[in-house]
Amino acid sequence: MKHLKYIRFVASLLVAICATSAVNAQKKWTLEECINHAVEQNISVKRTEMNLESSSINLMQSKYSRLPSVNANASNTYNFGQTIDPFTNQFATNTVRSNSFFLNAQVTVFNGFQTLNTIKANQTELQAAESDLQKMKNDISLNVANIYLQILFNKELLRNAESQLEVTRIQSLRIEKLVAAGSQPQGAQFDIDAQLAQEELNRINAKNQLDLSLLNLRQLLLIDAAEDFEVIEPTIENIDQGKVLSTPGAIYENSLTIMPEIKSSEYRLVAAEQSLRASRGAYSPRISLNGSYGTGYSGVSQEVVGYRELGLQPTGAIVEGTNQQILSDTRIPTFQDKSFNDQLRDNVNSSIGISLSVPILNGLNARSNVSRSKVQFNQAELALTESKLQLRQQIESAYLDATSASKKYESASASVKALTESFKYTQERFNVGLLNSFDFSNEKNRLIQSQSNLLQAKYEYIFKTQVLEFYQGKTISLKNL
Repeated sequence: MKHLKYIRFVASLLVAICATSAVNAQKKWTLEECINHAVEQNISVKRTEMNLESSSINLMQSKYSRLPSVNANASNTYNFGQTIDPFTNQFATNTVRSNSFFLNAQVTVFNGFQTLNTIKANQTELQAAESDLQKMKNDISLNVANIYLQILFNKELLRNAESQLEVTRIQSLRIEKLVAAGSQPQGAQFDIDAQLAQEELNRINAKNQLDLSLLNLRQLLLIDAAEDFEVIEPTIENIDQGKVLSTPGAIYENSLTIMPEIKSSEYRLVAAEQSLRASRGAYSPRISLNGSYGTGYSGVSQEVVGYRELGLQPTGAIVEGTNQQILSDTRIPTFQDKSFNDQLRDNVNSSIGISLSVPILNGLNARSNVSRSKVQFNQAELALTESKLQLRQQIESAYLDATSASKKYESASASVKALTESFKYTQERFNVGLLNSFDFSNEKNRLIQSQSNLLQAKYEYIFKTQVLEFYQGKTISLKNL
């Protein structure tokens, strides 16, 4: 039995050590780490990165279009019946096999600067895609910061709920003793028990809100629910309400030069203008330089390999004035099929030329393309105007929210300070029996609500000022509060 107790003790000690090590090893995330992780893992960011990659491919393709187009052609043909051999120019009536091999090249010398303007448009579209990616990362950063601060708010709310619950428990024990001694009526016990139940419910609700906010951040970071997850609570004791906030106009003028959504719209406007120039280039003549090199083989092509002597043979002519035929020394050539390699060597042909194409009537395709490009240019102008308008409205709203949150925080601080002193006096009166439990609970609930309002105002002010600084190009951080 002694050995068994010893084994159980050692096992319990090991379990406790392991549990402590696990808690100590649990990673706690800073706001910066959460933002970086979300940006790296977010699916929308990855999708935007793919759009950026596609824009890069389009740019490279438009640059490659300046290179000559080179194509190789080869054919193997069997002709049946009467046909003209392509290499001997003679009629053939039997089956003829022929092969041809050609290499063609063409390069555009001038096409109304369509290629050049298309390259410029694609280059600008790539810059716009890069700005879109940065805009997506900014949105993720703001979203993470908002949820992170919500977690901090819920943590403090939970601590306040637990603190108030503990105070009420102490009061409940005190009332219980007073009721037992006959100093307080039974109704006082019922009132304090009801208050205790309500504050327990408040604690449960605060814990649920904290768990929900942690889940929201965990899901945004794509962290599995089974993994341990906790955030670091920075020290935010005093808030600098004396921080000078720039005017909305100054913030707006500065943000026009740094916010990626404005840059994206500006790039797309430039790209639309360059695309319009490229479409107008279709009105211009097109000059191309082309050349070819080829050879071939024919199955009926033959070559002379010798002569067969026939001796003196009549030519068909006669000596004038006589019937005597004229004889001539005659020989006839002998042939054999010309080899494949020899034909490829002997049938080589090449060409080089320049061509001019002048558009006259092509179904008004060029005109339609130009009209579409003008519409896209006008749409890009409207998009830029809309982006600037939205940015101005967002900054004005953020500025108003920040100033309002500052005033709200100041008012809530004064309220908590006053209600804290008031509650101390109320608690003293309640302890000596000069105040009933109902009035005591009401005063305590006022303090709890005031403290909750102060926490909400504090984190709202922090987030709104972070948003304003973000519009001025500053990094979101809780280190310099």
